[in-house]
Amino acid sequence: MIRNLTDLEAVRQEFENRAAKLAHRIIICGGSNCVSNGSLEVRAAFEKELKAAGIDVVVDLYKEDTCGCTYLSKSGCQGFCQMGPNMYIEPAHIHYVKVKPADVPEIISKTLLNGEVIERLLYRDPATGKTARNNDGITFYNLQKRVVLKESAIEPDDPAEYIAKGGYFGARKALTGMTPEEICNTVLESGLRGRGGAGFPTGRKWLFALASQSEEKYIVCNGDEGDPGAFMDRLVMEVSPHSVIEGMMIAAKAIGANKGVAYIRAEYPLAVKRMQDAVETARQGGLLGKNIFNSGFDFDMTIMEGAGAFVCGEETALISSVEGMRGIPRPKPPFPAQKGLFDKPTVINNVETLANVSRILREGAEVYRQLGRETSPGTKTFALTGHVATSGLIEVPFGTTLREIVYNIGGGVTDNKGKVTGKPFKAVQIG
Repeated sequence: MIRNLTDLEAVRQEFENRAAKLAHRIIICGGSNCVSNGSLEVRAAFEKELKAAGIDVVVDLYKEDTCGCTYLSKSGCQGFCQMGPNMYIEPAHIHYVKVKPADVPEIISKTLLNGEVIERLLYRDPATGKTARNNDGITFYNLQKRVVLKESAIEPDDPAEYIAKGGYFGARKALTGMTPEEICNTVLESGLRGRGGAGFPTGRKWLFALASQSEEKYIVCNGDEGDPGAFMDRLVMEVSPHSVIEGMMIAAKAIGANKGVAYIRAEYPLAVKRMQDAVETARQGGLLGKNIFNSGFDFDMTIMEGAGAFVCGEETALISSVEGMRGIPRPKPPFPAQKGLFDKPTVINNVETLANVSRILREGAEVYRQLGRETSPGTKTFALTGHVATSGLIEVPFGTTLREIVYNIGGGVTDNKGKVTGKPFKAVQIG
């Protein structure tokens, strides 16, 4: 059970000690896009072939000694969707793309055992023809600035690795050392705006709910992403479900709520499962429930699956759905911060908004404001799809132009056969 800073540091240290003993770590992309292209079969092939080659392999970092072993883990989506299944070999820092089960024996014999790089499995730039050994040489990655997606290679089902990267330290700080007003003002000073579309200042919304007098308040995570071609929130939940939970914990302390609901589209089964598993492990570890971090603060949450109604992405329609009624928008005012779920003060934040919160509390508002623009600090994720050379999930600072996204990160406009045309783009649907 994690009850204080010492416990958090102990979890971090144990993970780092075990990881340091590993001979290799193989990370198979476990995001929805890679899974649909066969990454689970690739992972199964690795486990089978590693054992056949007499290599000590661990799939659970905590069940046995890791000394000299190869750790076979998964990650959430790396964003490089059309190149999946993606896989990474550490500490050699090698990234292979479009890996098939048939490639596994060669990867083990050449790369894992002899340090050879298999050129045909490296990413090849369509414009220059050059291959890249890792993400540092891939334009799609090195033109981004990742904050929410920074730790996209961690094992999403392992809260210890999330903690090792700084996870839950922001929540501990907020719950044990800050007043609700201080939390709200820190988020307000950071300039964080709602990532769901309206762009309303998050700290201001929290202050409205804090000022509402009620013995019961709610935090709701809006994961009902329904825009055509959009998959940002889905992949954030698949990559780092604990960052969403931690954001909800901090928001709950900020407004005086003790209950939370994450409302997720039923069409996102992997995101639903990752969030459910993360809630359960957080609860088992004492990070959800009674007296979190010995602070006297109680908070717990549930997962609810939406039924696929596009209108439920609107906050008042979502509230109606959570209450068991038909999802129909309600007139405003009153706003949810005054009268929301079950007529109690409620804050509804988008998935990506909540995933930013822990970093702001951990590193400070000024650090967060160093990215983006004066009136819109930070970064924004985008689902880049359509007639571009490289589609996927990207994250860039506010102020990045559409031209830079389409031509530089996306690699340019393509024709119906996927060939880069060099022609200017005519239209972009921006959500």
